[in-house]
Amino acid sequence: MANTKKNKSASKSLPLGEVAGSVRQVDVYFNKYADSHQNHSNELIHWVCVPLIVFSLLGLVWSIPFPHIGFLGRYNGFVNWASFLIAFSIYYYYRLSPVLSYCMLLLIFIFSYFIIGLENWQHAGGPMLWQSCLVVFALSWVGQFIGHKIEGKKPSFFDDIKFLLIGPIWLLHFVLLKLKIKY
Repeated sequence: MANTKKNKSASKSLPLGEVAGSVRQVDVYFNKYADSHQNHSNELIHWVCVPLIVFSLLGLVWSIPFPHIGFLGRYNGFVNWASFLIAFSIYYYYRLSPVLSYCMLLLIFIFSYFIIGLENWQHAGGPMLWQSCLVVFALSWVGQFIGHKIEGKKPSFFDDIKFLLIGPIWLLHFVLLKLKIKY
């Protein structure tokens, strides 16, 4: 029974048109990641918590004060520490799959819109951006660990830290598979 579940999950992680023997590194990561995400409840928790972790981490890094750099001129406010996190992660994703990196960049743009909204709320007297993001980050990780407790397996990143970056695109690849878009 366990093998049936494992094979089912592994097969749903294979990309459209993948030929046996030509498995890409991204698919190796997805199949390994899927090994610790077999339980339906754990998967549902991941669909909620992983995007919230990405959003809140981006917001936390965004809220770190960034120095004024003269040569940026009027664009100075558009660069912050999150810009470097975004650049690094998109480069990493691009090396694995250009299509997934574009999807992730679109998602980051959407998250950035909401982070700017939280910044505006902060300026209007609401909570500090970092406080809001820290609460979301902590609660999302609690959810993740509850999911893995239900699963009965440790999180993938305990074996390889790269899996912290794989989780978001692992979810996105299911969206692309559903839309029949090759990644």
